[in-house]
Amino acid sequence: MTPFGEAMHRLRQQKGVTQKQMAAGIGVSPAYLSALEHGKRGAPSFEFLQRVAGYFNVIWDDADELFGLAALSDPKVVLDTSGLSPAHTAFANRLAGRIRGLPSETIRILEDVLEKGRFPDKEL
Repeated sequence: MTPFGEAMHRLRQQKGVTQKQMAAGIGVSPAYLSALEHGKRGAPSFEFLQRVAGYFNVIWDDADELFGLAALSDPKVVLDTSGLSPAHTAFANRLAGRIRGLPSETIRILEDVLEKGRFPDKEL
């Protein structure tokens, strides 16, 4: 499941809406919604995001957060390290090879590093 898929699933549950009902309401197939929720499709289009926000009457700040999650939800990421150091390329390849086995705590720490530019308890 992707961050956007999880958020959309949670919205549907909170509103008591099935995939079939939502699909009919925004003009897509239930199979497409299922694929999005389960991380089998790439990030959705801006038009699709607007339809989802309108369907659920999502306020602007929450819609902005939803759009941000969609931008982070492509399950098939490609990293281009051309022009970077050999260490960058090696790191990207190691991460790609090991990401499935990383524990949640390690992911949280790496997210802190990326978001805040520091390890949880010290500045980089």
